[in-house]
Amino acid sequence: MGNTNRNFSVFSIIIFSCFFVQFAHAKSKGEAFDHYFHAKYRGNSGIETSLLQVNPNEHHVNTPKMMIPGDYVGSKENDRIDRLPGQPDVDFEQYGGYITTDESAGRALYYYFAEAQHYPKESLPLLLWLNGGPGCSSLGYGAMQELGPFRVRSDGKTLFKNHYSWNYAANVLFLESPAGVGFSYSNTTSDYDKSGDQNTADDNYRFLVNWLERFPEYKDRDFYISGESYAGRYVPDLAHAILDNNKKAGNPIINLKGILIGNAVINDETDNLGMYDYFATHAIISQEDIANIKQHCDFSPNATTQTLECNSVLDKTDKQTSYLDIYNIYAPLCTNPNTTPKPKKASLVNFDPCSDYYVYAYLNRADVQEAMHANVTKLDHDWEPCSDIIRHWAYGSSTVLPLLQEFMDNGLRVWIFSGDVDGRVPVTSTQYSIEAMNLDIKTEWHPWYLQGEVGGFTQVYKGDLTFATVRGAGHQVPSYKPFRALSLIKHFLDGTPLPDTTRYPS
Repeated sequence: MGNTNRNFSVFSIIIFSCFFVQFAHAKSKGEAFDHYFHAKYRGNSGIETSLLQVNPNEHHVNTPKMMIPGDYVGSKENDRIDRLPGQPDVDFEQYGGYITTDESAGRALYYYFAEAQHYPKESLPLLLWLNGGPGCSSLGYGAMQELGPFRVRSDGKTLFKNHYSWNYAANVLFLESPAGVGFSYSNTTSDYDKSGDQNTADDNYRFLVNWLERFPEYKDRDFYISGESYAGRYVPDLAHAILDNNKKAGNPIINLKGILIGNAVINDETDNLGMYDYFATHAIISQEDIANIKQHCDFSPNATTQTLECNSVLDKTDKQTSYLDIYNIYAPLCTNPNTTPKPKKASLVNFDPCSDYYVYAYLNRADVQEAMHANVTKLDHDWEPCSDIIRHWAYGSSTVLPLLQEFMDNGLRVWIFSGDVDGRVPVTSTQYSIEAMNLDIKTEWHPWYLQGEVGGFTQVYKGDLTFATVRGAGHQVPSYKPFRALSLIKHFLDGTPLPDTTRYPS
């Protein structure tokens, strides 16, 4: 994707619009996306814009040197979390700690691991979850607000159970990546100026290889990678690295079986066009505006500038979308970011739009950091939802579609899902991207069901690619529709189709 001379400010809408009190110094998920699209489309953003364009078929990750056993490596038992402050009783084991990915640089990535609950964990797969940004925390979002076993109450001190946690279906590993995100760090500060797609894939691969040394019982376990948003880049890049290294080794170092990505950035040109079409079809911008955008704007990878007419209509669109939570166009905004002396009634069905603040307060408690084995002495800042110290980002290819085709050719399961009320990377963007792959249809578009209600719609393509929508869900699908998200992940891991209309006759 080419850079442009104008800031792509339509992507500057903040996921939680009220970051004006305790988050004054921290970057939100929306701001991280803002940096991404500034650098990729409209130019000067403070992020490095002299970007290396890489052919996705030429991505290459060397098999990393195995870490020498020693005190710095840590141990599984030392990583065991006895109990998180304010948590309810649970019947599964949880771990948190660091995996060194570069001993000489002093670079280490933080992980949180929730073993499967209620089912025999020995028979369930290992699932890695990655959040996007780039630079946002899988602990603060994925684990604490989406698919993890707990949610944070409004007092910022106590937790309540997520009865739709994905560790009912798998042993779930959350990784804060790259270094500089969340509790992950490097003793070499110049590492923060070298962040990017390829370096993140390299480090994530090294993390996995060494994590499996610490948890050897998972070495032969079926392994899946999942994530959302900019993890539409993280996940395929990591999967490619695993395939590449498995082939070089002549055996599966990591037993990768498939990937699952949601509301994912996968093909820049169609991602953008699909977003504006979504705005137009959901009465956010006018038909005249979308006609002008299509006439005057160029979202192709070769675009270097935008016309004055394009800039004008995009400015207008910026203003019209700035009054919404664009990550869920029908959701309420956070109007009171303060934690409460006593927790409000907790709900898994009605997601609290101020949850970011509760998580921020919780993860910055000294007792929580101690319980999670977070090495805060290595950090020069509070835990943040999205990193504010990663100053440059080297982007790779403008598309991961060739990687998705590579996975299908290698027999991997590929599922892509979309919360259908997300306006940031909406369902139309993903549909346009899949259409660009020119795949033959195996199972035509139809509703899928959960407890007699439409959970969303799905279409299956030849080569084992499934696309599914989740009805009523925003960008963070498990936050808004946790039961439907749990059904989705169970069917994905089982390799079974989402239940169609023949299962629930009218």
